[in-house]
Amino acid sequence: MSNLTIRNLDPEVKHSLRRLAAERGVSMEQEARERLAESVNRATRRKTSIFDELTKLGAAPDEPFDQKRTTDEMWDESFR
Repeated sequence: MSNLTIRNLDPEVKHSLRRLAAERGVSMEQEARERLAESVNRATRRKTSIFDELTKLGAAPDEPFDQKRTTDEMWDESFR
């Protein structure tokens, strides 16, 4: 394991970290370790592109979608 010294830590951050640790019944050092690990892991998971994430949410269309026809129809309607 490695050691890390954090200098110039805002007193409010230290106070909040101490309070959060006390609420969980762990040391401030343990709280800081877990929060740092969580933050780094979250950042690592975001390496996938937003396009990939959105693609996972989408469903394949039931039939082919003709975007040109649709935009042509919308264009035609706007000039009526």
